[in-house]
Amino acid sequence: MKFFPTTLLIIFIVCAHVARAEENPPRKKRKSQLLKELPASINKDTANEVTGSETAPFKPSIQVGAIVHMFAGAEQDGFGSPTADPAAKDWSKSFTLYRARVLVGGQLSKKGSFFMETDLPSAIGVQLTTGNKNVKVSPILLDCQYEYDFSNAFQLVAGMQLVSNNRNGLQGAAGLMANDFTFFQYPYNLFATSPLSGNFGRDLGVNARGFLAKDKLEYRLGVFTGRNTDGKAPLRTVGRVAYSFLEPDKDYYYAGTKLGNGKTFTWGAGFDAQGSYYNLSTDVFVDKPLGQAGSLTLNAAFQYMTGGTDTISKYSFARMIPRQTVQFLELGYYFKEPKLQPWVRFENQHIISQQVQTSGATTYDFDQTNSSYVLGGGLNYFYNGTGTNLRLSYTTRSYNVLESTGYANKTFGQVWLQVQFFIF
Repeated sequence: MKFFPTTLLIIFIVCAHVARAEENPPRKKRKSQLLKELPASINKDTANEVTGSETAPFKPSIQVGAIVHMFAGAEQDGFGSPTADPAAKDWSKSFTLYRARVLVGGQLSKKGSFFMETDLPSAIGVQLTTGNKNVKVSPILLDCQYEYDFSNAFQLVAGMQLVSNNRNGLQGAAGLMANDFTFFQYPYNLFATSPLSGNFGRDLGVNARGFLAKDKLEYRLGVFTGRNTDGKAPLRTVGRVAYSFLEPDKDYYYAGTKLGNGKTFTWGAGFDAQGSYYNLSTDVFVDKPLGQAGSLTLNAAFQYMTGGTDTISKYSFARMIPRQTVQFLELGYYFKEPKLQPWVRFENQHIISQQVQTSGATTYDFDQTNSSYVLGGGLNYFYNGTGTNLRLSYTTRSYNVLESTGYANKTFGQVWLQVQFFIF
């Protein structure tokens, strides 16, 4: 993959000259592929269209919005960090402002747009894992990106953006079906101190994207900073292809449920690599009417990843990311009349480490203590669609905990009653 950044730069320069030499007429009601929090595409050009006129001068436009998740919750001791204490059955309780984002996006030219988004680096309220209460948190810049559409088959997005090789990792927060993102989607890309030095799943770089075969085939290929301790590390390369067997699925950041709007059946596969680390994945998403009562949503994925076995190179991930598989499944049904959606979720992080990855521990002990799985379910009330809704969920997380007689499986619970409001 060493040749890719140069190749991408050449393609960008050539396309830029073509775009300057001959601008294509603007497409009417072109769908937004950038504004990530939207669960479905938004027209960016509508405000600039003049009825009956194809030659109206372009006028830049801007949009401002917000998304908020806040909940009343209870969490059993050991949910976030397992404990062998048999008496640890107490539940911590809290009211939490979990996610509060300001969204700003706009159309700068007929083919160029931008998107920015802020977020809280930590939740406001009682921290269930520590018992401490946050009352003041300074916001951070979460997304900051610019998109240029050369054509339907080739677009470039540059800046800080969500990075993943599978669909679940590219979902927007406003269109989730479950109460939150998966537990194992960003285990190595969540913070600056994580192995891939992420920013809540975001990274800095350039991402190419386009649609072929009557918009049924989507590709994404990008290069990002990843982990870079000395400025000379190899770039992180992430790619994905997806084929839609029914209607095209063109959202830049995908919906986790579409509430019966349209018919979607998409299969995808992707890779993520930097240095000795690589991640291979495949996923499937189905959202379509099923019966007279409503619509079915199914979201499933499988990943295989490893930090490799090279411990000599200074760009090695061997002792940071053990070999593992991750399985994920969400299944829900939306009843359109009462606007209710029950759902279930299963996630499993199965560590199958190699000896050089364990820092001296046996692979058996390392795998037992680092593997876990999640089972959960809930009921969503979409009384105002994705704009305003309520979500009640119960989630359990199970670990292998070392006791005097050996490893025992321990399960800890979490309950959330969450409200979402979103406008853009």
